[in-house]
Amino acid sequence: MTAKTPADRRRNAHALPPLADADAAAIGGFLDAIWAEQGLAQQTLDSYRRDLELLARWRGGRDGGLAGADRAALFDYLAWRTREGYSPRSNARLLSALRAFYAWCLRRRLRGDDPTALLEPPKLPRALPKALPESQIDALLAAPDVATPLGLRDRAMLELMYAAGLRVSELVNLPATALNLRQGVLRVLGKGGRERLVPLGEEAQHWLERYLAQARPQLAGGRALAPLFLSAGGEAPTRQQFWQLVKRYAGAAGIDPARISPHGLRHSFATHLLNRGADLRALQMLLGHSSLSTTQIYTLVAREQLKQLHARHHPRG
Repeated sequence: MTAKTPADRRRNAHALPPLADADAAAIGGFLDAIWAEQGLAQQTLDSYRRDLELLARWRGGRDGGLAGADRAALFDYLAWRTREGYSPRSNARLLSALRAFYAWCLRRRLRGDDPTALLEPPKLPRALPKALPESQIDALLAAPDVATPLGLRDRAMLELMYAAGLRVSELVNLPATALNLRQGVLRVLGKGGRERLVPLGEEAQHWLERYLAQARPQLAGGRALAPLFLSAGGEAPTRQQFWQLVKRYAGAAGIDPARISPHGLRHSFATHLLNRGADLRALQMLLGHSSLSTTQIYTLVAREQLKQLHARHHPRG
């Protein structure tokens, strides 16, 4: 059987029945409740909404709709997703959304059991973050044309993301008030509404000062705008727009596009700090991880890079 492409999956999803009013109301109530209780990031809430709406449309309002689905229905839906080619990681995220939704249904007495109780999460391969060598980072950061306002903005964004280890969503959503150049720190609002202070470093501070003095006033056009980084239209660039910029600059720097990811600069930040002896606890604080186990994956990346270095250069490697 020919593997289905993302375009096939989108086309098949669009062919499903429209969302029933009762399902839309249940999903909206659940998202409002979980936002109030847990303060989840908007990106997580959007993912939960997409996952729950797709299941609800697949059910087409049958047998009590989304809130009335039993374990057999969820098994059938997961089997359909497997045939459609959804990844194990996507299905694992779906299961998180389902468990949270049906726990909310139980609390609201919309049903008397949890149909996800015996559903096992798919086994996920341990994918190591892709970090670039320092030489490629230097080439990537030097790729923008800083003689133009947008090029200067891009250089400042790339320098800041690498210097502070930011997530893409954190970078593009930074308000101008988050930056304190006098103290050389950045206030970042991360996942779950957790706030952290991150040092800038001299190079990032230099390019931010140039951007604020030379490029941002032109992009703002005299307006008092909240975002730190502005597009030509005066809006904050989106995550997708920034990712397209990174790919374009990677190509200009001679970097294989397969070697870089949307969070490539963040991963490189963490790996390079560990390679130079950074403390794991300090790195956890800089990255804004709630758990040290999340940070520890970078020790595997650093160890793998050392093994490759040994194999390339040791006479008995």
